[in-house]
Amino acid sequence: MTVPEAELVRRAAGSDPVATAALLARLRPGVVRYCRAHLGRVGGAYTTADDIAQEVCLATLRALPRFRDEGRPFSALVYRIAANKVADAQRAAMRHLSVTLVDVPPDGPDAAPGPEQAVLATDRARWLSALLGKLSPVHREIVVLRVAVGLPAEEVGGVLGMSAAAVRMAQSRALAHLRALAGDTLDEVPA
Repeated sequence: MTVPEAELVRRAAGSDPVATAALLARLRPGVVRYCRAHLGRVGGAYTTADDIAQEVCLATLRALPRFRDEGRPFSALVYRIAANKVADAQRAAMRHLSVTLVDVPPDGPDAAPGPEQAVLATDRARWLSALLGKLSPVHREIVVLRVAVGLPAEEVGGVLGMSAAAVRMAQSRALAHLRALAGDTLDEVPA
C-alpha cells in the first residue's frame, strides 16, 4: 500500500526518519530527471545535473519543517526549489567556464561514447535545447515536467498553478509548436 504524499510530508515534517527517507525516495527520481533535462550533459556525463539534484533534495529537507499545506502539492515546492537551483547552476556555469585537465590518464579503456557519438549527442542536445528555447517559459516548463520528468498533469498543474486540463491543453499546444518549429529537420536529427 502506497502512503499518500501528503501523509509522508506531514510525518517527515514531524521528524519521522522513515517517512523522510520514503519521501526522498519518491521525489528524487523526478528531481534528477528535471535537472538532467534542464542542464544536460557536461563532459559526456550528468555529474553537474546529479549534483544539483542532490542540492535540491538537501534544500527540500531544510524546507520541510517550515512547509505548510496550503492546498498545493508538496512537489510544487520541490520543483520550485529545483527551478531555482537549476537557474543558479546555469548562471554559475556562464560565469566560470573553464577547462579541466586530467593529471593521470585512466588505467583501462574508456566506456564513454566515442568522439563521433559524443559530437552527435551534443549536436542533438543543442538542437533540442534551441527548440525548447523558442517556447514560452510556461510551455517549456510543461514539456520538461511532463515529457522529461514524467509527472502527471495534476502534479504539473500543482507546480505551475494550473488545472490538469489546462496543463494538457498547453502541452498539446507546446508540442504542436515544437513540431512546427522542427519542420522537416525532425527526420534528419541523429537518433
